[in-house]
Amino acid sequence: MRLPRPVPPAARLPLLALLALPLAGCGPSFGWHVVDPTDPRGAANLAFLLSGLWPAVVLSVSAMALSVALGLMVALAGFGRLAPLRLASRAWVELFRSVPILVALLWVYYGLPVVADIRLGIFAAAVLAIALCDSAFEAEIFRAGIQSVERGQMEAAMALGLSPWQAFRFVVFPQALRRVLPPLGNQFVYVVKMSSLASVIGYEELTRRANELNVTLHRPLEIYSVLVLEYLVLVLAISAGVRWMERRLGADQTIRREG
Repeated sequence: MRLPRPVPPAARLPLLALLALPLAGCGPSFGWHVVDPTDPRGAANLAFLLSGLWPAVVLSVSAMALSVALGLMVALAGFGRLAPLRLASRAWVELFRSVPILVALLWVYYGLPVVADIRLGIFAAAVLAIALCDSAFEAEIFRAGIQSVERGQMEAAMALGLSPWQAFRFVVFPQALRRVLPPLGNQFVYVVKMSSLASVIGYEELTRRANELNVTLHRPLEIYSVLVLEYLVLVLAISAGVRWMERRLGADQTIRREG
């Protein structure tokens, strides 16, 4: 029988804090009944908090889809033969990689109507701001993935009669996609967490719901503890889904062979 491994010293303090959390809730200043699912009022509060889950998922998926499309186009422009395209690609990456998402959210929602007379709804503004900032990182991920494919793959495909575009589409890009899937999964987790910033412009997602409930009940510890658990479960589910996709596409085997 194998004995369990000892807990590393660096992980002991967070682990002890986690184990002590239920005991801390026994004090008179704590009101865990406000999120107790067995209590009618607690169940109603939990339902209100969970009502922000679907908006958060929709916002994250929409922003991720747009950022991946933008990032791929920016990355391909960086490989173009025209110098202005390569310069525009590098400028895009440097610009949006330098702007904090919170600042981009505020500027798109409040500044864009003043500068360009373009008024976006809360959801559209949040998707656009998050996607623009994240597209810079997506572009760098795709650039690294494409460059990691051996140049001989492209030359061999063209020697077989494929055009440069066909060689990229059918030979280079599928290999690059398998290699960039893990970092794309990490970026999706990042986008999910950054979607909480959309609460500052009034988007009704998880964090906004928690803030609204806290204003009414004045129980920040209990409410924001539930919020932490909500994001924890959501991110763990996404991580499991990304690992499943890696196994389906063979990305994990590619990493092992290259390692």
